[in-house]
Amino acid sequence: MSFTLAIVGRPNVGKSTLFNRLVGKRLALVDDQPGVTRDLREGAARLGDLRFTVIDTAGLEEVTDDSLQGRMRRLTERAVDMADICLFMIDARAGVTPTDQVFAEILRKRSAHVILAGNKGEGSAADAGMIEAYSLGLGEPIRMSAEHGEGLNDLYAQLMPLADEFASRTDEDAPETDIALSEETDGDEAYAAPTEAKPLQVAVVGRPNAGKSTLINQILGEDRLLTGPEAGITRDAISLRTSWAGSDGVPVPMRIFDTAGMRRKAKVQEKLEKLSVGDGLRAVKFAEVVVVLLDAAIPFEQQDLRIADLAEREGRAVVVAVNKWDIEPEKQQKLRDLRESFERLLPQLRGAPLVTVSAKTGRGLDRLQDAIMHAYEVWNRRIPTAALNRWLIGMLEQHPPPAPQGKRIKLRYMTQAKSRPPGFVVMCSHPDKMPASYSRYLVNGLRTDFDMPGTPIRLFLRSQSDKNPYKGRKKAGPSKLRKHIHGHRTDR
Repeated sequence: MSFTLAIVGRPNVGKSTLFNRLVGKRLALVDDQPGVTRDLREGAARLGDLRFTVIDTAGLEEVTDDSLQGRMRRLTERAVDMADICLFMIDARAGVTPTDQVFAEILRKRSAHVILAGNKGEGSAADAGMIEAYSLGLGEPIRMSAEHGEGLNDLYAQLMPLADEFASRTDEDAPETDIALSEETDGDEAYAAPTEAKPLQVAVVGRPNAGKSTLINQILGEDRLLTGPEAGITRDAISLRTSWAGSDGVPVPMRIFDTAGMRRKAKVQEKLEKLSVGDGLRAVKFAEVVVVLLDAAIPFEQQDLRIADLAEREGRAVVVAVNKWDIEPEKQQKLRDLRESFERLLPQLRGAPLVTVSAKTGRGLDRLQDAIMHAYEVWNRRIPTAALNRWLIGMLEQHPPPAPQGKRIKLRYMTQAKSRPPGFVVMCSHPDKMPASYSRYLVNGLRTDFDMPGTPIRLFLRSQSDKNPYKGRKKAGPSKLRKHIHGHRTDR
C-alpha cells in the first residue's frame, strides 16, 4: 500500500458508498439515514493500477462534548491526522452548507493534501452545488457519483501524482540493511550516526493495551497519541519525529513508529484489526531497532515470542521493555522469570537487553534510551578480518567440527561480509554437511566474544577448493610418459 486515503464529510453524503466501491466489497453499512458509520473502517482499495489503504470515517458534526457524536468527531479528526490524503465529500445537490465551510477550514489546517469531491453529482440538479463548491477554497472539485461509479477517472488523475510522491518517500524512509562490506571498510571503524535526513528508526510493538502509545507520549513529552484503558485504540502504524539527547549531549534524530497491538491470529476476528496487525508488521520492516513492549502484569506469552522472532527474521536489533513496572509487587522474582523465559524460548536473541519501564511515570526511560542506542551500535558493528580469524582458530581448537560420513570439514578462513545486521562468511570444505548445531556454536561464540547481545547474526558457509593446479586432470599413462621422455631426448 503506497498511501492512506481518508474519506471525510458531513453525515449521509455518501462516504461509505464510495468506500465500498473502492474496496470492491460491501464492507461498510450503507443506509439513507445519517450517522450509520460510527467507527473508523479500513480497507485495501484499488483504483486502476493504484493500490492504497482507504479509511471510512464517521460523519463530521459540530459537537465538542463527550457525547457519542463528540467521540466520533475526535476519532474522525484522528483519521485525518494519520491519513496521507483526505477526500472531502460534500452533497452536490444540497450545495455547500455552513457545516461544510467549518470542516473545510479544519482540513486546510490539519491535512497537507485535500481533494474536494461533490458526490451525488449526476444530473442538472447538482450544477449549482458544484459551482458553489469552489467557494471552499480547496481547488477544483471532482464531480462524482459514488452510487453509479462516475468521476472515478478524475479521482485517479488527482491521486496518481500524489501516489508517486508517497512511493518515493517510502523508499527514502526504508532503512539500509544488509550493507556489503569491502576490504576498504573492513575494521572496527565508527558506524554512521543518525542524521536529520536518515534518523534512527524505532518501532514499538507488542500486544494490545501494553502501553505502547503511552510510552511514546512520554518519550515525546506531549500527548500526541490517543490513549486509554480500552485495548485496541491504536489502529494504524503512526510515525512521529523527535530527538533524544545522546550520552555526549548531542541530540539523536529519531523516527518512532507506534503500532496497533498484535494478538494471536485465532483471536483476530475483525477485518480492521487484521489490517492494523499487517500495518504493524510493515512498521517492523521500516525500523532499525524494534522495542518489544511487555505488560508486567501478564505472563510471557507465545505472541510476545512471535513478535520478537519476526523482528529477528527481518534482521532488526531487538530491545525488550517491560512496562507497568511501578505496580509490579515481586520485582526481582518477576525479572528473573522473564530473563529465563526469554533466553530459553528465543535463543536466537540471547542477551537482548531487558529494560523495566513505567510509561505512565516515565521511570526507566533513560535506561531504555541507552539500550536502544547500544542495540543500534551493535547492529552496525564491524569486526576486523584478522581478529575474526584469530578467534576462529581458538574456537576450532576448543571444539573441532565433526566429520559426518567420515568427511572431515575444514574451516579455512572467515570474514565479515555485511553489517545491519552483522553477516559473516566462513570458507570451508563440505559446507552442505555442516551440522546446524556447529553453526549455532559459532554464532553463540561471536555473540559472546565480540559483545553482540540480542542482535541477529547471519552466518554463511561457502565452499573453497584446495586450489590444486593438477586437481581434476587426467593422469598420464606409461606410454604417454615414454613418448614424452623419448621426444625430449630426440630434441637434444
